[in-house]
Amino acid sequence: MNAILTAIGYQSWILHALIWLPVLGMGLVLWVEEERAKTVAFWWSLGVFVLSLGLWWVFDPNSGAMQLQTSAPWIPAWGINYSLGVDGISLFMVLLTTFTSVAAILGSFNYVKQRQRAFYALMLMLEAAVVGVFCATDLFLFYVFFELSLVPMYFIVGIWGGERRIYAAIKFFLFTALGSLLMLVGILYLFFKAKALLGVPTFAYADLLQVPLTLHEQIWLFSAFALAFAVKVPIFPLHTWLPDAHVEAPTPGSVVLAAVLLKMGTYGFFRFVLPLFPGAAMQPTVVTVMLTLGIAGIIYTAWVAAVQPDAKKLVAYTSVAHMGFVVIGVFALTVNGLQGGLMVMISHGLSTGALFLLLGMMYERRHTRLIDAFGGIGRVTPWFATAFVITALASIGLPGTSGFVGEFLALLGTFETHKIMAGFAATGVIFAAYYMLPMVQKVFYNPLDKPESRAMKDLSHREIAILAPMVALMILIGWYPTPILRRMEPSVRAVIERVESATPAATATSEPSTAPAPNPTTDLAEAREPSAARRSPGEAVDASPGTRDHGAHDAAHPMTRTTS
Repeated sequence: MNAILTAIGYQSWILHALIWLPVLGMGLVLWVEEERAKTVAFWWSLGVFVLSLGLWWVFDPNSGAMQLQTSAPWIPAWGINYSLGVDGISLFMVLLTTFTSVAAILGSFNYVKQRQRAFYALMLMLEAAVVGVFCATDLFLFYVFFELSLVPMYFIVGIWGGERRIYAAIKFFLFTALGSLLMLVGILYLFFKAKALLGVPTFAYADLLQVPLTLHEQIWLFSAFALAFAVKVPIFPLHTWLPDAHVEAPTPGSVVLAAVLLKMGTYGFFRFVLPLFPGAAMQPTVVTVMLTLGIAGIIYTAWVAAVQPDAKKLVAYTSVAHMGFVVIGVFALTVNGLQGGLMVMISHGLSTGALFLLLGMMYERRHTRLIDAFGGIGRVTPWFATAFVITALASIGLPGTSGFVGEFLALLGTFETHKIMAGFAATGVIFAAYYMLPMVQKVFYNPLDKPESRAMKDLSHREIAILAPMVALMILIGWYPTPILRRMEPSVRAVIERVESATPAATATSEPSTAPAPNPTTDLAEAREPSAARRSPGEAVDASPGTRDHGAHDAAHPMTRTTS
């Protein structure tokens, strides 16, 4: 397969295609007749997903550097480039986005009845923007895609949502947009700092990694970036916009919001917050605050979810709890913790996306989401009950499902450095069973005493086609996560090395160091244009990966040792 992909030059154009093909499909959807819009959108998104699968084969699992890089000048006067690339952190977010887009569009066929061309065009626009977020290696380009993703989701919630859709859409937009403004200020600060140091304007991620910052500067910039991403995650107590957005959004909007949009926030911590501000990220106060907020989100939202009468609102609160596991995994600052956080992101995208699809299918049949309105429907809808139970068990982290792999590694990584914090976070697994299993019991296994429930139809062929791949992946990843862990581990180790090696220089003095900080993505140095312009033709580039002994991590990481 790799030879075939190389023969067609796949590596040189695939990232462009994954961003711009959905934009082209958006125009096509707006051009065709109203009744054909959903069919065109589905087949187009399916084609994009099939193309994205080649990333699995062309990606080098032994490298932690950026791969498939491409760059072209966009606004040369400001050093802004259209630069793309993926590593082991962003690879799976891209695949999750293209996969989820297909499922969400196919799942909306019976839900969206009006303004279909506009709806499916916005869904494709959203896919393009989110893929751009995960592929951008220029901070200005990243910010453009990050903000662009707000536009289609705002209209999807505000036009096709429920009764309080306007309130939910405005609240979603204001929360995320205001947080992003602080990040923009931080990006501009780094830009001017880099320009003064390098002598040329640049927003390139690899160049900004080289900018020396005092600890004081790092803490302020960390706060600006972290707040923007914390709102997007969302982290407790900035989570209040999420339940409203989920409840009022149409089913496909909830699926994409849970599966990929929330991941833009946690991805920001992996990609920018830790590597750019390692000194601040290692500060004990900062780590304690972030771990505390993550644990508070796990426990508090689990309790709130347990008393929700609306099944969709219950699942919405569980998203905050799941993202809390990602936060503690990130700020455990261990290989296990970061890999666990990434696995939770993947598993949450599958399980929670599938839960929202299942709840949407229930709503299409009964026009209610109240848990008590159902009862015993497993007797008349066995396939529906099977899919829901497997998905619910994956959501709460049952061993043998994808949810267990991520939560186990996140807790293991946290236990390595913060044992008491890990103990508190582990209670979230118990609370997850407390809020999820009673809902399953009431909906599927209580007495079948309602006439409406007796008349419910089981899954259709279209619905089985949507759910079967998602359920299969939950089980496959749960039993055999090694190929995924192997591909993400080098990039995760690069982030850890960046944080640990840069910490002494960042904390020892209040003045900028004269030597640039180590760069975890050393191959990026070869591609960034300003740096290339400053090197002489024969000058070598130092691409040493780092020399720290990772034996301790190796011994504590049994799930990846066999493949490293």
